[in-house]
Amino acid sequence: MVMGRAASTKLGRYTLTHKSQRYKRTLHRPVGTIMTRSRVRCCGHFLHKLPSEVFHMILDKLSVKEISVFSMVSKEITSCVVDYVNTLSWKNKMIIQSFHQSTCREQTSTIEHYRNLGLLFKRCTLLLPTKDRLKFIFSKLSQVPCFMLEQCSAPDCIGFSSYGVFLQTLIAGWDELECHRVFIFLCDLTNLQQKTESVITGKPGVRWYQELQLRLFCRQVLLDPWPNRPECQFWLMQLLKPWPMVSQARLLFILYGPLLPEGTIGWQDLVERGLPHSALWDLARAMLLLFSKIEVKGWTTDSLLAILEELIVIPQPWHVENVARLLVLCGSSLCYTVLASKALNGRILEISRLIVNIILVCEKDGYHMSWAVKLVQQICKVFNTAPEKFCFIQHLESMFSEVTREFFEITVAGNHFEDRETFQTLCILLDSSARFHTKFLYMFLK
Repeated sequence: MVMGRAASTKLGRYTLTHKSQRYKRTLHRPVGTIMTRSRVRCCGHFLHKLPSEVFHMILDKLSVKEISVFSMVSKEITSCVVDYVNTLSWKNKMIIQSFHQSTCREQTSTIEHYRNLGLLFKRCTLLLPTKDRLKFIFSKLSQVPCFMLEQCSAPDCIGFSSYGVFLQTLIAGWDELECHRVFIFLCDLTNLQQKTESVITGKPGVRWYQELQLRLFCRQVLLDPWPNRPECQFWLMQLLKPWPMVSQARLLFILYGPLLPEGTIGWQDLVERGLPHSALWDLARAMLLLFSKIEVKGWTTDSLLAILEELIVIPQPWHVENVARLLVLCGSSLCYTVLASKALNGRILEISRLIVNIILVCEKDGYHMSWAVKLVQQICKVFNTAPEKFCFIQHLESMFSEVTREFFEITVAGNHFEDRETFQTLCILLDSSARFHTKFLYMFLK
């Protein structure tokens, strides 16, 4: 009996051990084993057997990013996730509308949430045509006031920034044709073209709120989220192309012109006084974006130069120091292109005054004077004959005297203790003239 019990026990142990090993082999696949289509189909079939309420309860336990990964397992699961996202309860829970948070951490959390939402919609709509994808996705966002133009007046609203991050994540990697469809879709959704037209055809500064809303929407949703130049170029081109050159220049100013401390666009600032380089850097960046994409159909160097010519007279001709500073910020290539074009058109006095102010800007802003010397040397090569080159240098030297006299007369007319800025500019001009001519003469004496 004892022996029988022992054998039976041993047999029972052996059987249990054998079954557990078999179960382990069944439930735990070795790392690296490929899921076959039949297994995925079986898994999808199992989820389809679950009541939708249960499946949604499971998804409720997952983060947005986890759901986006899960949606890529199979077509069946993608369909289930789309059904889940399409519910009103999900929309009320996930389409966060609190964009007026006070702390930086809350703002960062909201923006990151919309980045993850962009990834979710990108993945769960992967199999749909572009038009259907956009309809499905933006039907979930179209009722958010902070995503629409002129619907939110809160100064600290991060709605446009969240929208921009969402859009950038959603369409990253899409080709230009698909992105063009996105632009058309957004224009229809937001009435962007009509709102742009009403602003760029009106008197500068009158519709200041609409101007600022257009700037914030285009910058934060379409332009600034892209870290790479080609994508930003694409969206800037889409915004400008529908309009004539005068309107393109006006739109550029609205998008990238200097802002006043209260947040409105400083239309008159560029006309009345010289501004620091920080106020002009955005405009310079926009011009560099345009000039690096001149191979686009319908765009040439001449047309872009024409846009620049229109830009520097909005709303009236700029203070010449601001024109010079913009050209310096745009760099050697663009600066030379602008000045050479004027030289070929016989506008010697104009380029002489510009060069004098470029030299003044180099001295004020700490650029090497050798850069200005090389620029003048390049402009000299535009002229074919020695008399033409001599005439250019003669006009340049006369302009130094004329500009110096103008600053001196302004200083003498008033009290230079009250107008220290003008007197200081006169001193800087004299220093820059001496430095420029030292470098210029040294170039010929080498």
